[in-house]
Amino acid sequence: MTSLAPLLQAFFIERLAKERQASPHTISAYKTTFSLLLRFARDRLRKAPSDIVLEELSAPLVASFLHHLEAERNNSVRTRNARLAAIHSFFRSIASSVPDHADQVRRVLDIPHKRFERRIIDFLSRAELEALLAAPDRKTWIGRRDHALLLLAIQTGLRASELTHLRIDQIVTGSHPYIRCTGKGRKERCTPLTRQSLDVLRAWFKERGGSPSDPVFPSFRRDVLSLDGLEKIVKKYAATAAETCPSLLHKRVTPHVLRHTAAMQLRQAGVDLSVIALWLGHESIETTQVYLVADLASREAAISRLAPVNNGYRRYRASDNLLAFLSGL
Repeated sequence: MTSLAPLLQAFFIERLAKERQASPHTISAYKTTFSLLLRFARDRLRKAPSDIVLEELSAPLVASFLHHLEAERNNSVRTRNARLAAIHSFFRSIASSVPDHADQVRRVLDIPHKRFERRIIDFLSRAELEALLAAPDRKTWIGRRDHALLLLAIQTGLRASELTHLRIDQIVTGSHPYIRCTGKGRKERCTPLTRQSLDVLRAWFKERGGSPSDPVFPSFRRDVLSLDGLEKIVKKYAATAAETCPSLLHKRVTPHVLRHTAAMQLRQAGVDLSVIALWLGHESIETTQVYLVADLASREAAISRLAPVNNGYRRYRASDNLLAFLSGL
């Protein structure tokens, strides 16, 4: 039997951190995947995660875990595929070190990613985002933190992990304020700040205090806010905002929907897609095309500019016997 623990530890320390020099975001995502997988295996196998052996991490167990993510945790297909990508990465990394398990490794690597329909993205209207920003109780410390967090998310379009790990020294004030952010693929980008966002952040920093390396939006215990914590914050205020803005009752508001909202505000303001791609940190402008598809307002404006068709409809008559034959088939 081959113990799983040393293989998994080597994967994170040697493979990800040293060899691949993976970003903190990647390591965090992989850590979450294997924490969920080990808890699932613990419940299925009725043994402590540190006692699980590699042989027990079989293709059927991994497939059951992926089904559990969708059926019981209500994860999307995208999330399911991202978890599977992390598991595939681990099994590829151990393939040469455990040749006796080649068949097991192959079976796990053969588990396919699911295809999924690409839906039109969700985003908030002006009335909805104003209701959301008004939801936090700014008489409290938590409320002032959450108002600043929501405003920054909607204005900058930062990813959830970028928001939670944002440090004070990454906010650059002055005549041209911006956020210096490192996102996917270790790519650094600068995102401009509006005057409104800067004023709110300055007031928050004055109250928040802390050193330059501290998180901008700490948890109640003053450490880094978790992704689950951010998700709960957005969900809580969306429910509050729905009391005054009923259209929110029909939307699932998440941190990523706030990112979409930021992009759609730029799109509807006439900002070019290439600029929006740079703003959001997209690897390719093709990723940004979803906002062009979702921009119904611009298509309605295009339709309004079309000249009306005055010609009446006429019945088609074939001009040739052979054409008439084909038309009659």
